[in-house]
Amino acid sequence: MILTVTPNLALDVTYRVAELVPEASVRVESVAERAGGKGVNVARVLQALGAATAVTGFVGGATGAAVRRDLAASGLVDELVAIDGETRRTVAVVDAAGGVTILLEPGPVVTPPEWHRLLDRLGALADRADAIVLSGSLPRGLPADASAELVRACAASGRPVLLDASGDALVAGLAARPAVVKPNRAELYEATGGPAPAPDAEADLADVVDRAAALRARGAGAVVVSLGRDGMLALVEGGAWHASLEAGTAVSGNPTGAGDAGVAALALGLVRGEAWPALLREAVAISAAAVLHPLAGGFDAAALARLRGAARVRELVTPTRA
Repeated sequence: MILTVTPNLALDVTYRVAELVPEASVRVESVAERAGGKGVNVARVLQALGAATAVTGFVGGATGAAVRRDLAASGLVDELVAIDGETRRTVAVVDAAGGVTILLEPGPVVTPPEWHRLLDRLGALADRADAIVLSGSLPRGLPADASAELVRACAASGRPVLLDASGDALVAGLAARPAVVKPNRAELYEATGGPAPAPDAEADLADVVDRAAALRARGAGAVVVSLGRDGMLALVEGGAWHASLEAGTAVSGNPTGAGDAGVAALALGLVRGEAWPALLREAVAISAAAVLHPLAGGFDAAALARLRGAARVRELVTPTRA
């Protein structure tokens, strides 16, 4: 079983409109709701890949009840910790031209007793897991080193912990020595003290390796960086690899959730003991297949075999062995 931990999970609400016009009344054509948050998305992908999984984190209020109903309907194992606060919502407004505007609520304020209930729950669940994924933002009210405490609570079981966080949560979590951290390029640059390149700029792989090495020096066992259209780069104890789709492979659609799909592939590959080149190839392929799916937490299964065939991995030369 792979355990996914989403401390600040959400109810994802999607409004579809013909056109989003600021400062105007806009008629909504359709509404969709389902349990969300990065770890929940990871769990959905794992389930679709045939892996046993369970979901934990905080849940509360009427919105939290809606989250639990959706998890049950989706067949995902609910190991959530109830709190007094109200689970947050994320609202995505999608227009007919494909534009997306996302509104992110801050989430509840978690009390110290509720926080310790989650840590206790993690201690019990981690002993039953083969790997643990910690994903997404943290709710208000938690200690400054909360991400490190979460990693430690899970790693005490001896199972590998994959941390997918950003900003202060990523930096703090490094001290607890997670097995893998998975920033995107912007998050990597933020964590290593430099302005990120423009999103459409080609990745400077040598610079990415250097910055990934800085995260390894601060505690990460392995660093996997998602590079958008440039694929993924992994820096591990045995070396570095870059995986991407071969030139001319057509992938366009909704990138929301592509990183979560990649995380699911990484976690499953770790459990299966796959070598890093094969593991990275699968992560790139399933991330691309997720872009072709309309909702985060899914992927285009029909396209996945084609994308696996189009994924290429090459070993990178590094100044020193990582």
